[in-house]
Amino acid sequence: MMKAELTQLQDPPVTLCEKELSVGRLKYEFFDIPCEELAQRLLGKILVRYLENGTILKGRIVETEGYLGSIDKASHSYQNKVTPRNLPMYMPPGTTYVYMTYGMYHCFNISSQGDGCAVLIRALDPLEGIEYMADQRNTLKTKKIDLKPHEVCNGPSKLCIAYQLNKQHSKYSLCTWKSLWIEDDDALEDIKIVKSARIGIDSCGPEWANKPLRYYIYGNKSVSKRDKKAEMEIS
Repeated sequence: MMKAELTQLQDPPVTLCEKELSVGRLKYEFFDIPCEELAQRLLGKILVRYLENGTILKGRIVETEGYLGSIDKASHSYQNKVTPRNLPMYMPPGTTYVYMTYGMYHCFNISSQGDGCAVLIRALDPLEGIEYMADQRNTLKTKKIDLKPHEVCNGPSKLCIAYQLNKQHSKYSLCTWKSLWIEDDDALEDIKIVKSARIGIDSCGPEWANKPLRYYIYGNKSVSKRDKKAEMEIS
């Protein structure tokens, strides 16, 4: 693998306003931890999107999934497979990995410590720019649907539509990119984390399909799918 292939795309803040907007962004050290740990630490953090038209979108991360690289049969990097698509999974922690699924939808991931390891962001609880996000969700529909706030980003492809994220937004560092970053939520109280099986990976076999590598905030309405059995273990 050529070193140049693993170079992150560069688009740092260039104006004083852009720098001030992202002053609260989390640094490299936050992302430089094992995948399972990062997937849980991301819960409750704020994903901030700064669009070219000046619009700011914010949502609290409420659901994630961990993908553990070469050993994980559900991972794009299983058996250390490297392709042009999954290169961001091998880049430094905090690199964006956005891939297309079903030929029209996208999923947003963040690389962690460990070759080929990444965290899928499954759901957000919208906080700012909710109406704008809802409008984006309706762009692919023939008839406009009135979405409740918790329905706007309650799934991986839904949040990508709402945040206008696609595969062109891969390979950027969340530590420097002016258009997307993650912040702490100082107002958030203690949360309970539910651990459950990941969604939609039955084809990889029961061992990996049943591993509790999906994490979500207990009681949050924006979670894509509840696991009531797992919830009973923490309630």
